[in-house]
Amino acid sequence: MSTISQPAIDLERLRLELAGEVIGPCDPGYDAARRVFVPTIDKRPAAIVRPVDDAAVATVVTLARESGTELAVRSGGHSYVGHGVSDGGLVLDLSWLDALEIYPRARIATAETGLTAGEVTKAVSAHGLAIGFGDTASVGIGGLTLGGGVGYLVRKHGLTIDSVLSADVVTADGSVLHADEESHPDLFWAIRGGGGNFGVVTRFRYRTNPIEGAVGGILVLPATPETIAAFVEAADEAPEELSTIASVMPAPPMPFLPKEQHGRPIVLAMLFHAGPSDAAQQALAPFRSLAEPLADFLRPMSYEDMYLPENGQEPPLASARTLFVDRIDRGVAAEILGRLAASTAQMPVAQLRVLGGAMARIPAEATAFAHRRRRIMVNLAAVYATRNEAPVHDTWLDAFAESLGEGSDDAYVNFLGDEGLDRVRAAYPGSTWDRLREVKRRYDPDNVFHVNHNVPPA
Repeated sequence: MSTISQPAIDLERLRLELAGEVIGPCDPGYDAARRVFVPTIDKRPAAIVRPVDDAAVATVVTLARESGTELAVRSGGHSYVGHGVSDGGLVLDLSWLDALEIYPRARIATAETGLTAGEVTKAVSAHGLAIGFGDTASVGIGGLTLGGGVGYLVRKHGLTIDSVLSADVVTADGSVLHADEESHPDLFWAIRGGGGNFGVVTRFRYRTNPIEGAVGGILVLPATPETIAAFVEAADEAPEELSTIASVMPAPPMPFLPKEQHGRPIVLAMLFHAGPSDAAQQALAPFRSLAEPLADFLRPMSYEDMYLPENGQEPPLASARTLFVDRIDRGVAAEILGRLAASTAQMPVAQLRVLGGAMARIPAEATAFAHRRRRIMVNLAAVYATRNEAPVHDTWLDAFAESLGEGSDDAYVNFLGDEGLDRVRAAYPGSTWDRLREVKRRYDPDNVFHVNHNVPPA
């Protein structure tokens, strides 16, 4: 891949001035350091920099601003469109910022943004506490939190951002600011859902939540219009202790599924109940009664057990779309099954996340995540074998999303692909967009932080 023309970086000077590691194109480990989660992204930065503290982060940000070099910021590198790497620019890799302090009695944790959701979850779980992150252990807490964070505690404790008490942010002018409700409240509002547009967050201070018993795991049901619609209804009516993520898909050849079921439509659901076992069994009973389960792995467990093992294999090629809907009745469920059946992808998936509960009780204007009242998040995906197949599956996904869209194009920023400014705008409906642009103008008027789903300054 050709490298975009960028100002030259004096790597030796940077090594002398920076507290941390600087990896250039000629250094061992460069190819490994420039890789991100999505395998199709193949960019060659001028340098990957791993700072050890806020001052070093500020040095890199200042260098990028003053030299006009493109700056990409990486927490875990899971961006669908490769925002954690830049062609010819600087990559600010936060992986060496991995300090974690837990205060069990105060139920507070301070975590630097080089940590992953799995690392933080394991550490706080040892104290009987939890922070509601997403559904994948290897995702960095930086990008996950900045976009909102929708996971297995969303109905009980809200989004990840709803547990954020404060943040330390390196802004475009190299300042290190502490943002909370009292100090820089505009910045604090913006970083809770507005993504990485406003600075480099080096650490978050989270409120942790006690987990008094937990039951969760996988439940697999045959997918029919009736079972899909009934599952959504049951998830909506369930107590707030229960959160669900249900994937409607052709059954893969999993060893615990009957061979005759392989390829037939199933609902593969992840359910987690944050409460005592007797209450959990009562809450889970309606789901088990929707149809004869094909597999039932619901059991008492710790919250960290909800993160499924990641086998270390390279993720498959895939395209995806995200949207919100407010109903999935039998007719919509039949549409979902019909669209999945028409796909030529290796694995087409419609993932349904029923929201509500604690997330919905927070006013929409309280944070930059403005979808508080939307009932269901839908994520559509197509997994395929070769890159040249992408246009076919992208066309299928666009039509699929339009068929479910209910006239609204609202989007969750953390699940957006490279879909253009209009879709970024859809992530911030109403006055949220204008308010974010004003905050952007105040803290990053030159748009130094633009390698993201970008909100341009007003």
